Amino acid sequence: MASNFDSTDHNVKTAQALLAEDHLPFHRKITYGFTDMAGNLLYCIVGSYMLYFFTNVFGLSVGTAGSLLLLGRVIDAFGAPIMGVLVDHTHSKYGKSRPWFLWMSLPFAIFIWLLFTTPSFGMTGKIIWAGAMYIFAELTYTAMSTPITSVLPNLTSDSDDRMSANSIRLVLGNVGNFLAVTFVIPLAGVLGGGNDQKGWSLAVGIYSIVGFILLIIGFLDMREKNIEQEEIITIKESFKAAKGNWPWLIIVGANLILWTAYSARNAALPYYFQYNLDDKGLISFFNGFSIIQIVGMASVPFFAKFLHKWGTTVLTLAITMVGQVIIGIAGDNITLALAGWILACIGSGSAMTMFFGMVGDTVDFGEWKNGIRANGFLTAMGASFCIQMGSGIGSFFAAKIMAAFGFSAAKAVQSTGSLNAISFTFIWLPVIIYTFSLILMIIYRKWEKHEPIVNEELAERHAAAESR
Repeated sequence: MASNFDSTDHNVKTAQALLAEDHLPFHRKITYGFTDMAGNLLYCIVGSYMLYFFTNVFGLSVGTAGSLLLLGRVIDAFGAPIMGVLVDHTHSKYGKSRPWFLWMSLPFAIFIWLLFTTPSFGMTGKIIWAGAMYIFAELTYTAMSTPITSVLPNLTSDSDDRMSANSIRLVLGNVGNFLAVTFVIPLAGVLGGGNDQKGWSLAVGIYSIVGFILLIIGFLDMREKNIEQEEIITIKESFKAAKGNWPWLIIVGANLILWTAYSARNAALPYYFQYNLDDKGLISFFNGFSIIQIVGMASVPFFAKFLHKWGTTVLTLAITMVGQVIIGIAGDNITLALAGWILACIGSGSAMTMFFGMVGDTVDFGEWKNGIRANGFLTAMGASFCIQMGSGIGSFFAAKIMAAFGFSAAKAVQSTGSLNAISFTFIWLPVIIYTFSLILMIIYRKWEKHEPIVNEELAERHAAAESR
């Protein structure tokens, strides 16, 4: 009996020592953040301006553009779990997730550039080009973005370090978003010299080069831990890791809803300021102020210590909804609308930070419950799938609502019904959708309370495995 007790005590102490020593260097948190900065530098142009580019620059009808966006996102969304399984089956000297930054950074940059390049084709040819380039751009983004989330559990097993690294990642990602949504339209105008199609191609080409460089820097500095001991799991085992993983199911549902609301808002934003407020310059101006969400992202770890993760997420979603309501009340009062926009940006950006951090915790739960650590599959579904599918559904909602009420980019002046549809999609539709995400996070509270038990028992298991 004494021998068993001593062995158990040794395992507990070893587990505690491993947890205490497993810290991520600050410089690696920064270069890890470069990956999301590069992703947002390019992908946020797609998320914020794709529908607008297709209708007002490329020359497609809003209905056709919306259908292409939904089709492309659905295809790519179901590519996310496939990408997750591929990550779980990857075995290289660089690790499981890390090598994908090396392999996919260049294709991702090239296809984003081609997506915003308008060929001299007829309408049928342009539709085929737009659809193909959109799907390729989205697929390469999924192949590059999935490892951003899946690599985090392998960078460190310290939950606080993960939250810190994830916050830095999303802060830098927000910098990438700021540079993308604020300056791409003015830069395209300068480079195009009156030719919007030429300007967008050149501007996005410059962004693509910068994004590629940042991804390579992130790859070079990144290190994955404990990958030598990890077995390559089967596809069946990847799905088994989700069985009974209720925290994961809740996070996937809540994050999918969040991205649906967020994308509907972003898709409608350019139209709202150009047509409802009759000031195209406000598009870049308001998008530029989205950088303020860094404040919320950076403070997330602080609030999570007091409100816990579920409470912090509920708070940030509520702030987002209040901000949207203020924009609706403001009307053409730009100052009040800007105040509401700032609140909405702080809230939505902070909520995203929480979801990306919490999906890593569900990997631990899956290993604890099912004995399978499927980083790639679980995080791909919890992050990339939610982004892709939510963005597709949100953009589709925006396009179809606008089309149903007669919007056409060929009209200099829109009808009252069209203007009301744009306003509803930009302001009130997101509020309705965010509500469902908030409800799911209240339900998540039960599972967060269970995390200390999961972490302690997993640490003991790992320590016991090392002592054999």
